[in-house]
Amino acid sequence: QVQLVESGGGLVQAGGSLRLSCAASGRTFSSYSMGWFRQAPGKEREFVAAINWRGTSTYYADSVKDRFTISRDNAKNTVYLRMNSLKPEDTCVYYCAAVRQVFSTVEAGYDYWGQGTQVTVSS
Repeated sequence: QVQLVESGGGLVQAGGSLRLSCAASGRTFSSYSMGWFRQAPGKEREFVAAINWRGTSTYYADSVKDRFTISRDNAKNTVYLRMNSLKPEDTCVYYCAAVRQVFSTVEAGYDYWGQGTQVTVSS
């Protein structure tokens, strides 16, 4: 079992940057692929980025490609999402998720979820 806790959200002006962190419990974090999703009020949760268990393969939604970077530090049981050039439309609750297999771009492909962290981008 994996427990996930996100942090690093907040209020930032358009064009600014934030780095989200997701700390995982358990000794098998390095066995899990990780994903970031986000959800705006009244909208469905959407895929943002994913990384494989070794950190050697990543995948991004088109809407964040070239602005966001996902990375992980298995020694610290943590996955990160660096967000640059933020836009008001990036305002969402951001969730990290874990799966003990190949990463997925859909919610159903993940077994464990964090509680989310709010990111608000002002114009």
